[in-house]
Amino acid sequence: MTSPLASYDAVVLLSFGGPERQEDVLPFLRNVTRGKDIPDERLAVVGQHYAMFGGRSPINDQNRALLASLRSELDRRDIDVPLVWGNRNWAPYLADTLAELAAGGARRALVVATSAFPSYSGCRQYIEDIAGACPEGLQVDKVLPFGLAPGFLAANLAAVRAGVEELRGEGHPRPHVLFVAHSIPMSMARTSGPEGSPERTGNPGGAYVAQLEQVGDRILAELAEDGGPVLNGDLVFCSRSGPPAVPWLEPDVNDALRDLAGRGVDAVVLAPIGFVSDHMEVVYDLDVEAAATAAELGITVRRTPTAGTHPAFVAGLVDQLEAAAADPVACPAGCCPRPERGRRPVAAGGDPAGSHRHPGY
Repeated sequence: MTSPLASYDAVVLLSFGGPERQEDVLPFLRNVTRGKDIPDERLAVVGQHYAMFGGRSPINDQNRALLASLRSELDRRDIDVPLVWGNRNWAPYLADTLAELAAGGARRALVVATSAFPSYSGCRQYIEDIAGACPEGLQVDKVLPFGLAPGFLAANLAAVRAGVEELRGEGHPRPHVLFVAHSIPMSMARTSGPEGSPERTGNPGGAYVAQLEQVGDRILAELAEDGGPVLNGDLVFCSRSGPPAVPWLEPDVNDALRDLAGRGVDAVVLAPIGFVSDHMEVVYDLDVEAAATAAELGITVRRTPTAGTHPAFVAGLVDQLEAAAADPVACPAGCCPRPERGRRPVAAGGDPAGSHRHPGY
């Protein structure tokens, strides 16, 4: 049976991008903050986080690994559609990738972004990137956010289950689970998802929070079915940035750890369900900052891996590609609108002018 992907000339993995070496850090940060009049001195402060990791963001190598895994899964299904890669803020740039496709005769391409949940930064801005980079004669469709897809859920469930079992083996029978996602402005959270949807009426509301909560609830329910004690869990956030006067989603993961310590909790699973791979926000905000907070509080922490190249996630992502190819569905015009008030947030990776945080979604 012919795959629906046969109707496309290429599949494009679209991501945020990141520096490959220390010399790339400042130019990369300039790309991320273009138009914001942020001085290089401030960007250099943010760039110190990358210096801790040799000036190299993990995100590009993780995208290369995901590309290889996707290629293997496509080959396993005898789907020979070309698979290419483009970034928003660093090479390979999306505009170059699409231009090369068009120059090679491609007329239809299907894009999947490395962002699982709906918001302006996580979805609509990528649609704008595609529109701005698309050469004449090339039709580009985008896969919808996949945070509730079975493969993504299965990969995160397996990771959390392993973390819980490890802590139980160390004498912590009921560890608390903190499901971690990238903080975004409250205004963006409220307008995430289709206009008029029930999620848009909540507080903080929106499909972004609603879908993250669904993922956490499903994982806890599955763990309860394993026969162990019912575990408590909360949705928390990291990488808050921007001016202090602008409200962002809370609680911050570090504040949540302090609260749990005050309640006598001594073991926590940190599950970064809001992220596709272990890029800079995960390895710095969780593995450095949150780990230091937990150690100070006497809390034993296990940080679970992201979906990454987990076989269930990779297979599920190809399922998403085939479903989108069979029935392309565009986001409604009123879905996840561009923020209208205040400074435009940097794509879900933080605004280096507003705090010590770093971009790198």
